[in-house]
Amino acid sequence: MPSVLVVEDDQFVRSALIRHLTEASHTVRSVGTALEALREVAHFRFDVVILDLGLPDLDGAEALKMLRSITDVPVIIATARDDEAEIVRLLNDGADDYLTKPFSVEHLSARMAAVLRRTGAGAQAPPPRVIQVGGLCIDPLRRQAELDGTALDLTRREFDLLAFLAGRPGVVVARRELLAEVWQQSYGDDQTIDVHLSWLRRKLGETAARPRYLHTLRGVGVKLEPPEPAPRAAPEPPA
Repeated sequence: MPSVLVVEDDQFVRSALIRHLTEASHTVRSVGTALEALREVAHFRFDVVILDLGLPDLDGAEALKMLRSITDVPVIIATARDDEAEIVRLLNDGADDYLTKPFSVEHLSARMAAVLRRTGAGAQAPPPRVIQVGGLCIDPLRRQAELDGTALDLTRREFDLLAFLAGRPGVVVARRELLAEVWQQSYGDDQTIDVHLSWLRRKLGETAARPRYLHTLRGVGVKLEPPEPAPRAAPEPPA
């Protein structure tokens, strides 16, 4: 059952979309601002986002760029704007499709189905295995992570980054690969990775200066590996 986030400030349009998508057996959440949308995708998993451009707090084009910095969820733009140059720009900025208002619910359903087929969202896949690295236990299916038996409160992107690195323990992963595999971007700002690594280290109880799991090799990449066991104390000499 695909899950959908509707980002639309017009209450009438929003209610109609929610009703139609719910009747089509989708799980639906809805918000009316760009900032609310960013919070939603950071904490919940969606198969597709329907994004209006005329939002009250932030233009949808800027909202799209911000969404793309934290998630690879498919985004369908739904707006009254029909400028071809803007459509091309939005598609180049990461939108997966574009619908000009007014549109029929049947048209929306067909576009959503096409996007979901292309991205594979909602498709049945074998359950991923639980990943264990030292005291870290990561369950990709439930999107839960524990450290030494204590649950970690991770954002969606933090979890994706941790799971990707933990799936390759001891392997140095280049930043370019992290951008491609975790952020689904061919290029980007290294600072984005640094910020998320810093947040992860804080939640793992470590720092860049005193790493336990996350190790940065300057100019090369990042690796995750279990901490080295504490050295045994030397036995006391007999009295």
